[in-house]
Order: sequence, then structure tokens, then C-alpha cells
Amino acid sequence: QVQLVESGGGSVQSGGSLRLSCAASVYAKNTYSMGWYRQAPGKEREGVAAINSNGRTSYADSVKGRFTISQDNAKTAVYLQMNSLEPEDTAMYYCAFRWGWLSTIARPEAYDYWGQGTLVTVSS
Repeated sequence: QVQLVESGGGSVQSGGSLRLSCAASVYAKNTYSMGWYRQAPGKEREGVAAINSNGRTSYADSVKGRFTISQDNAKTAVYLQMNSLEPEDTAMYYCAFRWGWLSTIARPEAYDYWGQGTLVTVSS
């Protein structure tokens, strides 16, 4: 069982920045993928960014150029730097983990473990 703990959410004004962090409770010696998803009220959960343990990254078109995903393999941790935030980015953000690599932003069902979520609110 892998537990994920997110942190870093908050409230910012449009154009501001936030950095989300997620730490997994496992030292992953095998290949893995970690991703960030978000879910706004009344909407489906959508993929934002993902990173494999080999460093390969994927981004949703809506965040390309604004968000950056990175990782610390030694800690099995992943980060999401969010710049130029917009009100449309307001959502609960979730960290996800799975064994094995992914080639793109996958449907949420592709991941086996999820964090509790951290709320990001962007005001205009």
C-alpha cells in the first residue's frame, strides 16, 4: 500500500504562483509514474501533469508553459510548480502514483494510489 501526502495548496490572485508537493510512503526501486490531477466542482477529474521515474514528463494542453512537474527520486516525491495561475485553475488537486511508466496523461483509472487532495483557489 502506498500512501500519498500532498501539501502546498492555497489561495492566490490571478497571475500568482503556487508550488504543490507530494510525498509517497515508499522507496520506489522499481519504475513508477506520479501525476497531478485536478477536479473542479461539477466537473470530472482531469490530468494536469505526469512524470515517470526516468524523468519523462507529460502535460495537459491547458497548463503547458505555465506548470512544471518535477521529482525527487530519492524521496519518491513529486512537485508541481504552477505559475500564471488563472481562475480556471481553481480546483482540488490530487497526487497519484502507479507502478510502471506511462507515455502520456492517462485517465485517472490508470493510477492505483491517490492522495487526499489539496485545494487551489485562484481569484480574479
